[in-house]
Amino acid sequence: MRDLRRGNSAVVLWQLYFDGPASRQELSRLTGLSAGTVGNVVSDLIASGVVITAGSMDSDGGRPHVLLRVNPGYRSVIGVDVGETCVRVELFDLAMTLRAKVSYELAGGHDVEFVVDRVLAGIKAVCAEAGVSEGDVLGVGIGVSGVVEHGAEVLVHGQTFGWDAVPLERLLRAGTDLPLHIDNGAKNMGQAEMWFGAGRGCRHAVVVLIGSGVGASIITHGSTYRGVTSSAGEWGHTTVHVGGRRCRCGARGCLEAYVGAEAVLERYQEARRGRRRRGASEEAALAELLDAAERGGVAAEVLDETATYLGAGIANLINLFNPERIIVGGWAGLLLGSRLLAKITAAAAEHALDHPFAQTSIELGRLGPDAVAMGAATLPVEHFLATGGASAPSDRDRIAHRAGKRHDSA
Repeated sequence: MRDLRRGNSAVVLWQLYFDGPASRQELSRLTGLSAGTVGNVVSDLIASGVVITAGSMDSDGGRPHVLLRVNPGYRSVIGVDVGETCVRVELFDLAMTLRAKVSYELAGGHDVEFVVDRVLAGIKAVCAEAGVSEGDVLGVGIGVSGVVEHGAEVLVHGQTFGWDAVPLERLLRAGTDLPLHIDNGAKNMGQAEMWFGAGRGCRHAVVVLIGSGVGASIITHGSTYRGVTSSAGEWGHTTVHVGGRRCRCGARGCLEAYVGAEAVLERYQEARRGRRRRGASEEAALAELLDAAERGGVAAEVLDETATYLGAGIANLINLFNPERIIVGGWAGLLLGSRLLAKITAAAAEHALDHPFAQTSIELGRLGPDAVAMGAATLPVEHFLATGGASAPSDRDRIAHRAGKRHDSA
């Protein structure tokens, strides 16, 4: 009975989260649950503070229908983006309104202990900034580059970071008792765009992330495709030029070696036999390159070639997966797409099969360059919805848990 009630709560809560505010009558119609079941579930959710009223609407001849919504302030969630150049930590309410954020530069590389320390420091910093206790946080979602293996423990294989089977969850667990949800950053961004951005309402899509590196999230029937060991979506390491440029992964001719921001800037430097301005970030350097391309010359040639490779890479996705939509995101993807989307689309049309290309739209992401952190924060939200609004552990539970660990170690 408890499992049945939780399942019914999950159905109602999921519907209310994405399609609310809604009345009890609408929820019954949309979920297929009986009016009595919906009434019982809603009563429980209101009593626990998960759901609140949101006004009313007129009915046909009867009393007005009370509208319901998920309570944004019931709990908070935290999203972490362990990126190429920085660790970004953001805290959201349940309506995914940003409440606090902090970032730490990774100028010295991706030393595991340093990254773990920055993530833990960021969690404490955003809680303090938002005035939220850790007991009011549902969980922490973390997005990282590379393959995230979910087995007996979570292991991260980040080849471009130099991470080989890093037990990231175990290392973070030494500094926090908050529930942790770790996944690939491109998959996180893909979920955010599907929930709140350019992918909303779409069942088959590919969301591509272009930053220093390149990745993708493949969505089929509304769910992320992961493959056997969750490495599906490593689009940046598909070969577009046999024997071509050396990629950071060690192979030659990978797409990332032509369209990742780091590679685009390297190709520009090589083409003009120059050097990047000392101290300039990748973001600033790529913006300068785009501005220089407006005047033609070598910059325009490099970007034209980038658009061609990116279009060919997108064509491969269209031919392989036949999506409704290709969504281009990531800070570099949004910068490149804002100037080159027409050229990228033309190159995709040239390299894709006519029929699947005609069924696919290619557009930019709508959630901005920080979408990975937001997507990571959706992981604890997803767990919350799937468990029917099960509360995060209380501070008392956490204290008891810590005491138990101390007792075990003794």
